[in-house]
Amino acid sequence: MRGIVKWRMTFDIEQQSPMVHCENPPTNLPKLHRQVYRTIFDETSMKKAFAFALPLVFALTAHAESAHWGYEGQDAPEHWGELSPEFALCTKGVNQTPVNIKGALKAGLTPLKLNFAQGGQQIVNNGHTVQINVVPGNTLTLDGDASFELQQFHFHTPSENQINGHSFPLETHFVYKNKDGELAVLALMLKEGSGNSQLERAWSVLPQQQSEPAALAKPIDIRALLPKKLDYYRFSGSLTTPPCSEGVRWLVLRETVAASKEQIEQFAGAVHHHNNRPLQPLHGRVIAQ
Repeated sequence: MRGIVKWRMTFDIEQQSPMVHCENPPTNLPKLHRQVYRTIFDETSMKKAFAFALPLVFALTAHAESAHWGYEGQDAPEHWGELSPEFALCTKGVNQTPVNIKGALKAGLTPLKLNFAQGGQQIVNNGHTVQINVVPGNTLTLDGDASFELQQFHFHTPSENQINGHSFPLETHFVYKNKDGELAVLALMLKEGSGNSQLERAWSVLPQQQSEPAALAKPIDIRALLPKKLDYYRFSGSLTTPPCSEGVRWLVLRETVAASKEQIEQFAGAVHHHNNRPLQPLHGRVIAQ
């Protein structure tokens, strides 16, 4: 009875090319022929094999790149690190956000330098939050000459970060990026109070379900949304959503602004659940003010 010749097929995803190896070429062939046998395979048979294998390879790759995460059930924050290898920092990271800001050291932080650009904005409900996309030109200067550009801002209810153990009904994250791809997040806490005229510009067309980006007829005046005083806390942290990447510069404004109870409830109704990640340990990190 003839022995079965075993072929091993792999696929280089980066190079988009197949690799085929014969694991046990027939021993009754001359040495040179056995070497050739390792590299030659029946084209028709292998085409059939690849027709079956490649969709599986790409399906697995797509799954890894788009692992679903959320805030409830098996997709909740306590499980993020298990959903994909790319989310490992959500479990294993030691510089994670959000945190409870307390015992901040007085360090004489440099005042924030913010520049604001006029232009169109888009609103989108991405299923995790409501996000406002902005035009280029909104910048933040840190540490003298480090320039970051605003990419978007979005909301969490209740707040993710806390200040001295106090949680707020709403928190806004302004996400900035520099030319090297490094991130800085400016966080604004909102307390319940009078109606917020800037929020109303977006809330009047607030998408109640996951949606495509839609233009805001009247863009939010970001400077008017922020408090007059821009004193802040600073610490090193992470993204608060998968993949929970670390090395993010966090700037949490000390002063709050108001939003009405109705506006807070409107946002909660649009995302259909709380969308705040639980507090993470400081692991010895210093918070400055």
